Amino acid sequence: MTATTQDLPDIGTSALRRLSLAACLLLLVAASSFAADAHSVVYEGESGIGAGKHIVYIASDHEYRGEESLPALARIMAKRYGFKCTVIFGLDPSDGTILPGSSDIAGLEVLKDADLLIIFMRFINLSDEEMQHFVDYVDRGGPIIGLRTSTHAFQIPPGRKFHQYDFRYPGDEYSMGFGRQVLGETWVTHYGENHRQSSILAIEQDNKEHPVLRGVKDMHTQAGGYTAYPLAPSTVLVRGIVLNGMSIDSPVDTSKELMPVVWVREYASQSSVKARIFATTQGASEDILNEGYRRLLVNAHLWCLGMDEDIKPENPVDFVGAYNPSPFKFSGYRRGIKPSDLAGWDSPIMDPDAPVSETKK
Repeated sequence: MTATTQDLPDIGTSALRRLSLAACLLLLVAASSFAADAHSVVYEGESGIGAGKHIVYIASDHEYRGEESLPALARIMAKRYGFKCTVIFGLDPSDGTILPGSSDIAGLEVLKDADLLIIFMRFINLSDEEMQHFVDYVDRGGPIIGLRTSTHAFQIPPGRKFHQYDFRYPGDEYSMGFGRQVLGETWVTHYGENHRQSSILAIEQDNKEHPVLRGVKDMHTQAGGYTAYPLAPSTVLVRGIVLNGMSIDSPVDTSKELMPVVWVREYASQSSVKARIFATTQGASEDILNEGYRRLLVNAHLWCLGMDEDIKPENPVDFVGAYNPSPFKFSGYRRGIKPSDLAGWDSPIMDPDAPVSETKK
């Protein structure tokens, strides 16, 4: 039997209006929790210690799948802690899909109201307009977390307005650019072979009481090590024990010294505000599968924001939605994915059925 309007109860015009208004409010709440534009996706938590604070992530590196690591971390910070998290990606300008390592990055004006910036970039050459937003954030003393290739985030040629941010900038006033001067190190060399040598991350015992290390244990990461001698003053929190193999019980490569893998420092900005800086030479897509390392990164968010008292050993660090990390390499990224495809708590990072790039683009 098919119902007609005559069969429906008479609930009155005002009640219908109330129902319609309620439905609209539900739609608005859903829309405000997840938003996306051409270059970014936004995750917004409903409640928690991060309510009212805005974290911005910029993901565009060629090799280590920062386009996977950063949205996964953003979802944790939004859903588990209540932050508003905006993730901005480098895109292929021909079709608007995520292209790792692309300098087609836009929307950095959101840094004007950002409380924290997390970057995973490599050899990026932004437009002067977008770069100005980034520089303004640094100059006002905004805290920063830099992962892996962010030590060499920028490759900006001579003659460009912001050449001094280049990872090989030769001038004495800003030697080796943003990586060295702000994060504490630029690109030096590899210090462990990718896909052949993993690392145990050992806590520096002299600094084991640092808030970033609360509850952190059993760290083992997949990306090969980097050579790093952080610019003083920096506080080394973790060193890498390079292994001859990819499992945690692989033999130690005794020919390698224990390089700094995680350090913190303060950067004296042009505004005289001292910014909290956290840098790590790990952070690849497969690295954050390790719970101990993931906890370290969550703790780093809170520390950079000055929320030391909120760093608890039992804080949640579990993923939100499906996390399907791609094996990191220059080729192998998931093609055809737009930022909007990552909206919501349940959309996979990344879609395991998406085609895989087989060549470096």
